[in-house]
Amino acid sequence: MIIHITELKQGQRLSSDTFNSSGVPLLKKGVDIKEEDITLLLRHKVEYIDIDAREDIKPVADMIAITGLSPALKEKINRSIDAYQSIFLEALTKGKFNPAIVDELLQPLLLDLDAQKDVVALLLNLEKEDDHLYSHSLKVGLLSYYIAEWLDYSKHDCYRISKAGYLHDIGKSRLPSILRSKPEQLNDSEFKEYKNHTTYGYDIIMESMNDKVTASVALQHHERGDGSGYPNRLYKRGIHPFTQIVSVADVFVNMTASKNQQNKQGFVAVLQSIYELGFSKLNEKPVQALIHHLAPNLIGKKVQLTNGEQGTIILNNPLDIFRPLIQINDQFVDLTKVRELHIEEIFV
Repeated sequence: MIIHITELKQGQRLSSDTFNSSGVPLLKKGVDIKEEDITLLLRHKVEYIDIDAREDIKPVADMIAITGLSPALKEKINRSIDAYQSIFLEALTKGKFNPAIVDELLQPLLLDLDAQKDVVALLLNLEKEDDHLYSHSLKVGLLSYYIAEWLDYSKHDCYRISKAGYLHDIGKSRLPSILRSKPEQLNDSEFKEYKNHTTYGYDIIMESMNDKVTASVALQHHERGDGSGYPNRLYKRGIHPFTQIVSVADVFVNMTASKNQQNKQGFVAVLQSIYELGFSKLNEKPVQALIHHLAPNLIGKKVQLTNGEQGTIILNNPLDIFRPLIQINDQFVDLTKVRELHIEEIFV
């Protein structure tokens, strides 16, 4: 079956060898397509490809396990992740994307989010996903929407902020695939190029939708209030308020990412780290909104402590919301008094 390269999905299988225009072999028959294979084909300007007509291929979103959500919400999340893949590949091939696709899928999803009151449960369920670039961008967009709501932005601006979060990493489409996902493992010259994704994102969004605010979020989302960020080492006053929200969401999602299990922090530890960053690098208003709206949702959640015991959060401590009261069977453990214990994991 012959399809256009923009219709190619991860997991599809080549039914014949693939060559570039000069006859150089690129991929062999029988290969199951991965993201880097799609990038390779695009780089060599291969327009059409021959694949097996298999009906069991799942879109990239369906390869990501999402549990504990309603079927309707899960479907919309999956469709939004698939849409991001299409947008990403279009930006890679054409230098721009169709913004109507974003609105078509993101708007109904955000309407469903209004009914999702337990944001902690939503975030913990989304946290179980593989932190692929596409799902990462959706998670940042969703959390940005909630933070904007908590800061009393209008519905119109909440949507704009969420869309900016959804598109904040679109500039990575211009990076070599090896640089996209693991900046902590890059050498100096590679990291210098990686940082250009902020500028690339600005250019792609301006070319696609001529929206300077959304483009500025892509440009500034790695800027920090103390001037330590990039690309322009802006200080707090020079960073757009929408960017300050998206940056908090981006840092939170990165810290809870499941790709780094060895160094991964627990949910409560991440909240505490974000809280501390609110005194220097991140804007304190979205940080406080995130902390104080997630904390009440922790009550009733089952947790595991660092000593291996499991219990339930019964009460938040107003003086230290990161150390609540835990019930273990018929006993109560006040983490403000038992300082050697911490919450290691939260279950949904």
